[in-house]
Amino acid sequence: MSTTVNQDRPLRVDSIWRRLGWALWPPRCLICAEPGLPGRDLCRTCEADWPRIGTACLRCALPLPGVAAAGVRFATIDPPGPPGLPDLPLVCGHCLRRPPPLTQVHAACLYRPPLDRLLPRFKFHRDLAAGRLLTTMMANAFEPLLTQSPSTTAPGLAAPSASDIATEAPAPVLVPIPLHRRRLRERGYDQALELARPLSRQLRLPLLDHGLIRLRDTPAQSLLDAKQRRRNLRGAFAWRHGQPLPAHIVLIDDVMTTGATLHSAAAALRRAGAQRVDAWVCARVTTG
Repeated sequence: MSTTVNQDRPLRVDSIWRRLGWALWPPRCLICAEPGLPGRDLCRTCEADWPRIGTACLRCALPLPGVAAAGVRFATIDPPGPPGLPDLPLVCGHCLRRPPPLTQVHAACLYRPPLDRLLPRFKFHRDLAAGRLLTTMMANAFEPLLTQSPSTTAPGLAAPSASDIATEAPAPVLVPIPLHRRRLRERGYDQALELARPLSRQLRLPLLDHGLIRLRDTPAQSLLDAKQRRRNLRGAFAWRHGQPLPAHIVLIDDVMTTGATLHSAAAALRRAGAQRVDAWVCARVTTG
């Protein structure tokens, strides 16, 4: 199906008129209505209380608070320390035992207040101002990842190939998790795409939004437990026939709970021949 599913004019977080309005009117905090920081709909107090994720597993983005509190250094990111200080991988025990199909997963924040209000406002109630704030916070969190050395590795992570070390690694291409056509018609816009568009522009990364397709209209994941979520998404995604497949793909989604959606999409991309598949999400749920 080559034509767009939405016949109405699509809503966009970063349309030129919205950017012009944000430039003309001073920002206002979406959480407490106080004056916002320059270029951000978030005040200084709420920005300080933003639920940043901190040290987290590189394979599933679950926080590793106990490891961080132990005062150890991490072989993946820290310079050499004093003798006797242990090196620990940024990978949790579960991912070491059962490596997921994603090479790395990064979350901009935890799914806690005020994210538990902002994300539903954006996802279900067309609050595009909330979407703009969320993409700004995602860009701030993910920009440092673009300067990491591709040769850096750790236990539990796939080592870079010789060709990656000898030559510059391919730039990541952002691929949003797609909605099914019926869900897209109902909602009027794809929240993952509306996060990926401004993220692509702010980080200067290519965006490919017509390669990954959703084959089945699956029940809402929020109604299912972890086992049902995995079964629900089995075989739900595929790469569009004839569409060139990037070597390094970064999946974009709003929330990661059990990882079933991202794992299903990553498995489809791996089968299609992708060399590396990562995921960047706005928020990580830590329970459920």
